[in-house]
Amino acid sequence: MRSYWLIKSEPFKYSWGKFVKDSETGWDGVRNYEARNSLRAMKKGDLALFYHSNEGKEVVGVARVKREAYQDPTTEENWSAVDFEPVRQLANPVTLATIKATKTLQSMALLKRSRLSVTPVTKAEYDEVIRLGG
Repeated sequence: MRSYWLIKSEPFKYSWGKFVKDSETGWDGVRNYEARNSLRAMKKGDLALFYHSNEGKEVVGVARVKREAYQDPTTEENWSAVDFEPVRQLANPVTLATIKATKTLQSMALLKRSRLSVTPVTKAEYDEVIRLGG
């Protein structure tokens, strides 16, 4: 059974456009235990909403897990990385304001655990964001 996630990136550091140009990327540098555990729970084929944090504050696309968790190459400590590939850009980015204003999205981890760079998303939340994004 497929799981759904939300991954955040500051667009000036790694944007959706750069991700599409690269055609895949390793999601590394996560240094929070809860976010790391989410990375470790991901399975090949799982889908993730790609969220621009700080500037933009919006879901801009969908990524897919290409390679499950492995040792983060940026450290020797016990952290994990996951490889993603882009699936599609949303026709209309779904802003944080829209998510906050949408009744069915009020329980999203994005709102409850806003400091985390990787969070789980329910199937219903994923479907609603995709519907809003066209």
